[in-house]
Amino acid sequence: MGDNFQKFHNEREELNRLILSSGDLGIKRFISLDKNAYGPGALPSETKELLGLVASLVLRCQDCVYYHLERCVSLDFSREQIYEAFSIGLLVGGSIVIPHMRKAAAVLEELISEREASSS
Repeated sequence: MGDNFQKFHNEREELNRLILSSGDLGIKRFISLDKNAYGPGALPSETKELLGLVASLVLRCQDCVYYHLERCVSLDFSREQIYEAFSIGLLVGGSIVIPHMRKAAAVLEELISEREASSS
């Protein structure tokens, strides 16, 4: 992974451990609810990840965009599929989404390059 994305990824993991180590029941329940929401149900988990990516773009949460982008690439979505999701986020969220989409596009290229390298 690129240095910036790897830094984000490592920091996210470390800070999640810190938060969960607090023992706060409300936080643990929310994290569990979030995790379970993306599991299989009436909608496949893959569809839910794309929905999470679009919602994250619209809400302009860069950390969330990176998280769902990484998940989408790990689920083998193609570049074209992810760009369609970007397009929906842009349509719903408007031009304010563009800066977040730019950063996501750069990370997408890193993630897809890594995926392709690991499958060779």
